[in-house]
Amino acid sequence: MYAVVKIGGKQYRVSEGDQIFIEKIDANPLDVVTFNQVLMVDSKVGSPYIANATVEAKVIKNGKAKKIRVFKYKNKARSNRRTQGHRQPYTKVEITKING
Repeated sequence: MYAVVKIGGKQYRVSEGDQIFIEKIDANPLDVVTFNQVLMVDSKVGSPYIANATVEAKVIKNGKAKKIRVFKYKNKARSNRRTQGHRQPYTKVEITKING
């Protein structure tokens, strides 16, 4: 059994036992969170969401991704080159149950 769920503006195809990285949510490790915006369960498609369908997940950890470098460059002789770093915060969850 699988489901397509909308979390943080993105859509994820999940099944029970999957571990996924999502946008950071306000939850501590070992908390159980419920996602109500389920778009699809197996071959049943909602419009836009399926009524009374939920996906339960256990929070494994909160963290930050690897640092990426962001370069800003203009090709004029007297311009400044700027370098910035960015680490996107995330939450790692394990899907425990799909109700639908």
